[in-house]
Amino acid sequence: MIAYCGLNCEKCDAYLATIHDDQVLREKTAKLWAELNQAPILPEHINCQGCRVEGVKTVFCDSLCEIRQCALKKGVATCGDCPELENCQIVGAVISNNPEALENLKRN
Repeated sequence: MIAYCGLNCEKCDAYLATIHDDQVLREKTAKLWAELNQAPILPEHINCQGCRVEGVKTVFCDSLCEIRQCALKKGVATCGDCPELENCQIVGAVISNNPEALENLKRN
């Protein structure tokens, strides 16, 4: 369940709320994400089964995430398969803020 960017989808609150059908976690996540992104994110928007698998995704993961769109366009399983990984500005912000993501990409 490693995302294109290297983050672990199984640790994401949207994924956890979806697989456990946890309305309280959906509401908490929507509130936090709305504040962090200064966007109207509602509990019904918090549904995701992972960015690399078939199934429901949040609006961001489905169509707004530049990383996912780039990986799909290039046909790579994750950014770890991309020869431009080390110099990529698109995934660079995730990697610089989350060293575990880079380790996940190198492992997969």
